[in-house]
Amino acid sequence: MISLFVSAFVTLFVIMDPVGTIPIFLSLTAGRSSATQRRAAWQAVLVSFFVISVFAVFGQGILHYLGISLAALQCAGGLLLLLVALELLTDNEETPVGQAGTNIALVPLGTPLLAGPGAIVATMVYARQADGVGDVLALGLAILAVHLTLWLAMRFSLPILKLIRESGVLLVTRIAGLLLSAIAVQMVADAVRSFIESS
Repeated sequence: MISLFVSAFVTLFVIMDPVGTIPIFLSLTAGRSSATQRRAAWQAVLVSFFVISVFAVFGQGILHYLGISLAALQCAGGLLLLLVALELLTDNEETPVGQAGTNIALVPLGTPLLAGPGAIVATMVYARQADGVGDVLALGLAILAVHLTLWLAMRFSLPILKLIRESGVLLVTRIAGLLLSAIAVQMVADAVRSFIESS
């Protein structure tokens, strides 16, 4: 239970990258009041939490309906996470821009910035591996803890940015990319092992 909580929390933390979200959040909410920024922060987190939770609960049913095995999902998820990791390491991320008249807390903040494909796939994999009430509770707490961290990062984004500066954000982003690439390779290796054992 503790192992699943730590693994899920670290994986989702690296994928959703609370620190790396700070400059994007600030750019999307630039020129808006502090109250509007605070409201955008919790709205984005709620949207992301809802999307991730839906896939955690109904993801297995979707897999069963489509006839997709866990090994295939792990392999696809690992390759997807590797692409995200390469973007973090090579600075090829595209910064989403909020359009006038739209609620940026829903799109692009809530999804796909926070609840993106990588986080959704990782959540579905962990939900598929969960065995028993303890594991389900651990996964739920991990998802909740990550979103609490995301809210804290965006809520206190201005003082955090002043503290670590842009160079600090860049450093954390690079470290996150390195960790995520290792997680991605491990997911692909586990998938290949499962394919071999089932053949």
